[in-house]
Amino acid sequence: MHPINFRHLYYFWVASKEGGIARAAERLDMAIQTVSTQVRELEHSLGHALFRSAGRGVELTEAGTTAVRYAEQIFQLAEALPEAVREAAAEPGIRLSVGIADSLPKLAVRHLLQPAVQTPGLRLLCHESSFDDLLADLARHRLDVVLADRPAPTNPNLRVFSHRLGKASLAWYAPATLLDGREGDFPACLAHLPLLLPTTHSAVRARLDDWLARHAIRPKIVGEFEDSALLATFGESGLGAFPAPEWSFDELPRARGLTLLGRCPDVVEHFYAILAHRKVEHPVVRKLLLPAERV
Repeated sequence: MHPINFRHLYYFWVASKEGGIARAAERLDMAIQTVSTQVRELEHSLGHALFRSAGRGVELTEAGTTAVRYAEQIFQLAEALPEAVREAAAEPGIRLSVGIADSLPKLAVRHLLQPAVQTPGLRLLCHESSFDDLLADLARHRLDVVLADRPAPTNPNLRVFSHRLGKASLAWYAPATLLDGREGDFPACLAHLPLLLPTTHSAVRARLDDWLARHAIRPKIVGEFEDSALLATFGESGLGAFPAPEWSFDELPRARGLTLLGRCPDVVEHFYAILAHRKVEHPVVRKLLLPAERV
């Protein structure tokens, strides 16, 4: 397949909008033969006919319909390009676009990003979504880095690699109004409390289930959450006790009126930075990775 000539693509796109070569030539103020030749060159590059005869005129083939759809996206982006460049040039500093897996504890995110946010002139853009969607955006270079609770899967079609940033053991918290004097009996007290847990899409959920089973605790689960911040919010409101990284100890009880029930040091949550292969490394991302371990 030959490289696409975007001038040829533009002439084809105009012809598709105008309903034929002759009308396109009139709009472009060009000779019909010139436009026709450019469209034939595009068809030769793509290896398929884009128009076919229909009565006295022409209509798009199936290949032509697909080509028009892609051309629309290309020229919409081209139209938006000058304004985007002007905005980027007018903004001082460095832009860092971070994808955050929705299963990642939000307080942990702040700790992980701390080395980057101290960069002078940084403009931080955080996007939260599912792990798979973020990896797809990273592979398309829409993100500079993804923070997650698991490494990227091995996939030859996905040119990304993972760095282990750190880990944190979990602790359990609950509002004092829910405890009724049972906070000292840990972990047995969890059998008598309503519990909030991350959903199974979180990497740590299986480790929590195993820990509860090893302590012979049959949990009364009243809520499961994909979003860790939402889980903590409902826990704060009194719905149930919940686990969070020990990193949260200095902030959750003080800021939200929660009581630390106890720690489970053998349940560990891991944190990763995932990057796409690039010839030029983002200068701020480098700060996140020190002293990270590539996996």
